[in-house]
This record gives sequence, C-alpha cells and structure tokens, in this order.
Amino acid sequence: MSGIIRKVMTEYGAGGRGFAIHDDEVNDMYAAYSRPRSAFFVCAMGHELVGGGGIAPLAGGDENTCELKKMYFMPSGRRKGLGQRVLRECLGVAMEYGFRYCYLETFNTMKEAMKLYEKNGFIKIPGPLGNTGHFACDIFYQLELKALLVADKQ
Repeated sequence: MSGIIRKVMTEYGAGGRGFAIHDDEVNDMYAAYSRPRSAFFVCAMGHELVGGGGIAPLAGGDENTCELKKMYFMPSGRRKGLGQRVLRECLGVAMEYGFRYCYLETFNTMKEAMKLYEKNGFIKIPGPLGNTGHFACDIFYQLELKALLVADKQ
C-alpha cells in the first residue's frame, strides 16, 4: 500500500513537506493499523492491489474523534465504487470503536475524493483539528457519526 500512497499523492501534487506521504506509518502500515481503535482496508482487482483506506484516533485530538487516513486508489481502481465501500467500512468500524466524529484532511487537487466525502455527509470545517503534522493540507472535513446512523435508517 505504501507504493500506492506515494504514487497517488505525487500524482495529485501532494508529495512535498507537510503531506501524509512522509508519515512514518507509510513505511509500516501493519504496525500503524494494529494499534487500538485503528483499522485499514485494502482493495484488490484480481491479484493487483488498487487502493485502500483506514481510520485511527486523531493524533492530538480528543478520544471521540478518529481520522480517515491514507485513503488512496490507483487509476485502475477508481470509479468502481471501491472508495465508497472502503469509506463505509471505515465509518462502520469507527462507530464500533465508539468514536463520535470522523475528521479528515485533504488537498485542493483531490476533487473526486471531496465529492465522495460530501456525498457521505462530511461537512467542510474552517481549519485543522488535532496535530497530524500535515500542514500542507488545505481542506478539512468532519462527520458526526450519529448523523450517519440516522441517514442509514431513512
């Protein structure tokens, strides 16, 4: 998955300092997502890994907030509903882990991702939460997971 993260972030101009591409966890995804209240999901097409995404407690945030992290897809895995499936899995697990909010950071070039987040009820917020170290990200979203439960029942 680290190769996918590096390729996709570079594709979208997010390879410089202050982006998730430089996080230590990219080099050891298994260790990072084996921690409590963390999960990561991957998608494959045939024998090819095409993307994935995860959740973990928001670094420097309160115990009620998780972060949607490292959700990237290769071009061959886009527009097939995989992002929606991974997002729903992440949010479902976040609720199981007792999180109340899901937060994410993105970059202005990632228009397709922003459409997915907004379609799923994420609301833009004016600035960053927690202490992720992603000072180059310029767009921030949050979702109240309780609202997701209400929408699913309708």
